[in-house]
Formats: sequence, structure tokens, C-alpha cells
Amino acid sequence: MPASPIGPELQRLIDLLAKMPGFGPRSAKRAALYLLKKREPVMRPLAFALDDAANKVKACSVCGNWDSIDPCAVCADIDRDNTVLCVVQDVADLWALERAGAHKGRYHVLGGLLSPLDGVGPDDLNMGALIARVTGGAITEVVLALPSTVDGQTTAHYLTEHLENGTVTVTRLSQGVPVGGELDYLDEGTLAAAMRSRRPF
Repeated sequence: MPASPIGPELQRLIDLLAKMPGFGPRSAKRAALYLLKKREPVMRPLAFALDDAANKVKACSVCGNWDSIDPCAVCADIDRDNTVLCVVQDVADLWALERAGAHKGRYHVLGGLLSPLDGVGPDDLNMGALIARVTGGAITEVVLALPSTVDGQTTAHYLTEHLENGTVTVTRLSQGVPVGGELDYLDEGTLAAAMRSRRPF
């Protein structure tokens, strides 16, 4: 059997890259070759950035966002609205809302969704801290910015039951036709949600 043309160090790099989302064995090999060709401008700075992030970035003890300071920059912002709390599944959702400038209040990252089939229950998520924040603070509205999936709906119903009371209102993101969307290209579920969420023009 011929010897492998790939040495152990390079194979380790390829194997680690292949574990990244969107990467398979072939794309990991292409990425590894690119990094080696761009060793000084890309590979070495990337290695330093990875080491720096691994040592300094941590989950915010208040909301669950990733940052090198605790509380994170979003929680430390004194200009944000303390009465509105937006609940998201993951940090990527928080970043997306911030990028859109869509929310000026506080956040809470659940770290996943309830999924009875996969054995994910309330104790596996950041729900206890959420309930404590809502019941012990000045929050008057909780916005559920969760996906419109079965697990997302299950999580939303659970949170509504445990959070909604006389002083706290639970709302959810509107669902329906996206800005610039053509009706012909939308799926039936989106169209049905848009019809149910209609409002006066």
C-alpha cells in the first residue's frame, strides 16, 4: 500500500477543518492548501486569532452572548431599554438582530430549543436564568425571537406559560412575507402565517 502523500500535521489540520460547519473532507483539504499558500497573510494571523479567542472569549454571565468582557458590551450599554427582553435561540440570532438594528432592549440566549425527541428539556437550556431575570427585574415585555419550527413553537409555548403574568407581556416576532418577497416564491406555511398576521393598511 503506497504511503499517504499527506503528513500527520497536515492531516490533523484537514481533520479539524472538516469538523467546521459547511466543510467536508474535500473542502477541508482545499482550505488547508489555501492556508499553507497564504501562510504569512492568513494562516499565522488566523492561528493567533484562534488562540486569542480560545483564551479570552467567554459567555456573558447575564445574557449568554460571546465576548471578551463580562458583562458583554451589549449588557454594559446603558442606553438600552431595560424593560424589553428579547429571547433568542443562539448567539448568531442575537448578532443578526443587532446587525439589523431591530432591537434596542436586552437579550437572553437560550443556547438551544426544547426538543423532547432529542432529550433536550428546560434544565438543558438557559431557562432558569431567564425566568429569574424576568421575575426579579424591571422587564415588562419578553419578545420571543425563536424559529418557526416544531421545537421553536414548543419552546415558545413553554416560555409563555412560565413568563406571562400581570406585569410581563410575552410577544413574538411577526411572521409572513419578507420585505421585497414575491408571493409566488414563498412556501405555503409562510403565506398562511402572513395571512393570519395581517393588519390594517
